[in-house]
Amino acid sequence: MTEIEIGLWVTGGMLALVVIGMRVAFAAGFAGFVGITWIFWDKFKYAPEKFLYFNERREIWDGALGKAFQIAGQVPHSKVSSQALSLIPVFILIGYLAYHARLTSALFEAAKRWIAWVPGGLAVSTVFATAGFAAVSGASVATAAVFARIAIPEMLQAGYNKRFAAGVVAAGGTLASLIPPSAILVIYAIIVEQDVGKLLLAGFIPGAFSALVYGALIVGIAAIFKTVGPPVTGFTWRERFESLPPALPIVAVVVIIIFFVYNPFGDAWGTPTEGGAVGAFIVFVMALLRGMRMKQLKEALIETAKLTVMIFTIIWGVLIYVRFLGFAKLPDAFADWITSLHYPPMLILICILLAYAVLGMFMDAIGMLLLTLPVVYPAVMALNGGETVAAADSAFGMSGPMCAIWFGILVVKMAEFCLITPPIGLNCFVVAGVRPELSVQDVFRGVTPFFIADAVTIGLLVAFPWIVLWLPSLA
Repeated sequence: MTEIEIGLWVTGGMLALVVIGMRVAFAAGFAGFVGITWIFWDKFKYAPEKFLYFNERREIWDGALGKAFQIAGQVPHSKVSSQALSLIPVFILIGYLAYHARLTSALFEAAKRWIAWVPGGLAVSTVFATAGFAAVSGASVATAAVFARIAIPEMLQAGYNKRFAAGVVAAGGTLASLIPPSAILVIYAIIVEQDVGKLLLAGFIPGAFSALVYGALIVGIAAIFKTVGPPVTGFTWRERFESLPPALPIVAVVVIIIFFVYNPFGDAWGTPTEGGAVGAFIVFVMALLRGMRMKQLKEALIETAKLTVMIFTIIWGVLIYVRFLGFAKLPDAFADWITSLHYPPMLILICILLAYAVLGMFMDAIGMLLLTLPVVYPAVMALNGGETVAAADSAFGMSGPMCAIWFGILVVKMAEFCLITPPIGLNCFVVAGVRPELSVQDVFRGVTPFFIADAVTIGLLVAFPWIVLWLPSLA
């Protein structure tokens, strides 16, 4: 059996394990370990048709198993010791500390006083507040959970449709996947070995653009269906300006992280990891000044540890599978097959994005990207002309490094989309879990209009790559 055939059989087995309910981390790790063992079993010249004594078979088996243990055992240390991965717990911690510093409430209150007068104004305020919170939080699930507690009661009290209110929070929470600091962008950068700082920069404008598209959709729905989201009025200009100072620490943290990643006036202040650490310290001090006690600090640290361990476990398991893919040579085979298709490269790219939309219905966002990128990323780069291609010679009109950034933002946006698609849309389950008056079916119905907004956003990012590439091109 050839290496590629082994790769296909093992990949099919892994997908079967995921379908029957095994966690992605364990399914990928197990499949990768079995696949590596199989590859080396074959390399050590085991042939079923050839008669071998028991000791000879045992020797082949021990050699293949030893190689699998050696390769799989190196993954946890080699990846956790990566400096880029240290960004993930720091970004998650910022989000939980910001919640205990009541920065989320301050953001929502400021947005409400300035925007609530338009049709669907409270819902638009929620989206913009989640975008602001996403700028200091790397976790979509945490963002959805926080605003389910803060925004939904206000919208229900103002007479909003409960499904609409739930959908707004679930969809708004997805913005944390794209707006830096973003854990998924960091994971993408590690998998494809691209610059973390430039990828984080690239997420700002598409993230803000997504929030604006959500806001426009909400205003349109509320203007047509008057009872869905009535406007809220009565705030004076003094009350509006008084709401701004409590929300300013968010702006300070965002500015600090940007200057650590990219300083437009000179050299960067430090690495993204150092910027995240400084941002976490600032939010920690703010939380202490605003009354955070040991109980809340302990809760923030425990929740950060839980989410970090979950993400790291997925990374470990999937990277064992990725090592197996390298031995099986599946990425190269898939890239060769994609480039041999007699279709326009842009059409193939769109089909790949549509495949992500379907796959995301059955897998969580991080697991989906980790499993697919080792195969899909080389194929997309080959479609464009290779890792080192110049913009003038490329299929998509951009150099190899810029194509990597552009494709990264597209797949992370698809990961956002997957956070609200049934039946696995994690944000919808989180909102329903936080609000007992809402069922999961209510939340899924509420997010349905936002599928249109996401489709429009992805279409515009594909058609106009400069939306993604302008900011990182300055770095």
